[in-house]
Amino acid sequence: AASAPRIPATRLALHHFDSTYGLQLKGRWPSVRAGLLCEQKYGALLNNFSALDVSQELELLSATDFVSQAPQKVQQWQQGTAAAEAEGGEGGSQEVPGEGRTAMQAERVAQVETSAPLRAPISSHIKCYTFPRGDVTRFHPARPDALGLLSYYLLDAASLLPVLALNVQPGDFVLDLCAAPGGKTLALLQTGICGHLAANDVSISRTKRLYQILHSYIPKEIREAVSVTSYDGRDWQQLEGGTFHKVLVDVPCTTDRHSVMEEENNIFHKRRTKERQMLPMLQLQLLMAGILATKPGGSVVYSTCSLSPLQNEHVIERAVEIAETQFNISIHVEDLSHFRTLFQDTFSFSSDCRLGELVLPHLTANFGPLYFCKLRRT
Repeated sequence: AASAPRIPATRLALHHFDSTYGLQLKGRWPSVRAGLLCEQKYGALLNNFSALDVSQELELLSATDFVSQAPQKVQQWQQGTAAAEAEGGEGGSQEVPGEGRTAMQAERVAQVETSAPLRAPISSHIKCYTFPRGDVTRFHPARPDALGLLSYYLLDAASLLPVLALNVQPGDFVLDLCAAPGGKTLALLQTGICGHLAANDVSISRTKRLYQILHSYIPKEIREAVSVTSYDGRDWQQLEGGTFHKVLVDVPCTTDRHSVMEEENNIFHKRRTKERQMLPMLQLQLLMAGILATKPGGSVVYSTCSLSPLQNEHVIERAVEIAETQFNISIHVEDLSHFRTLFQDTFSFSSDCRLGELVLPHLTANFGPLYFCKLRRT
């Protein structure tokens, strides 16, 4: 053991991904692999509590708010379809004079029409600016206002999709079960409509990071209304079972991008082999705790930053089965395909997910990987 060559954890991770994701993604894997190994793209989540309005400043840099733009684009595509039908009936798949519509655009419009209901609400309070596809410009560090609150938070823009899918309504009691380091908690607070927000993370050191983010972005009176705890999320139903309208379960995973880029805290280190092998079990236990913490009629959004079906769809399927057989709880897995239609200009989505949606890294839109799935407790 002492004389054996030490293989970096990043190389072990890449070897593992080549053998598993190569089979899973087939011809798309080289493109996804290249995305994983290149610099990640970020979005700027605007802080609605900051006195600085930097939206105009970001727009001058050619960044756009992908959340508010998406429904507008869909509306334009639908109007384009109606105009094309009025002008040429079946000619919508050809290029239409004056409209400049191509066969590809017609195919996109068809996708809009056949996807899940596009009337599904998208929070207008959450604003996140991203640069266009292929633009790798970096955002400048955020500036503080007079009270010291920073104007925006940089994060992988795909990580907002689970928060948008949660669709928080005014007065909802919301639980973020694995909250640290705090990006999704911050996004939940930007909605401004949570009746109560509980942010939990088992790691005390990561919870400190969550406190720092809340302190840098959230006014004191709102910050003090957020209950931050460090319990083992698997035990949550014993603490407050069946009390939340919405639960976000963003579980620990192989963090695929981190695993191929960073040696520090890499789950592919040899000493963490057992921990890595047990991840699907931990994820299942956390998801079950989230389901049990939800009121009947409430919703749970499960998310990972992994491409692995073992950590994604398989966990969902097993949780639905256990909820039914062991707890007599009926779970409905919601169709989120409208997210693919709404945000196809910003993210690269997989078309092969049986349940939920998966954002794939891509050199022109290097966000993710990010898997998310919404469950409703009926």
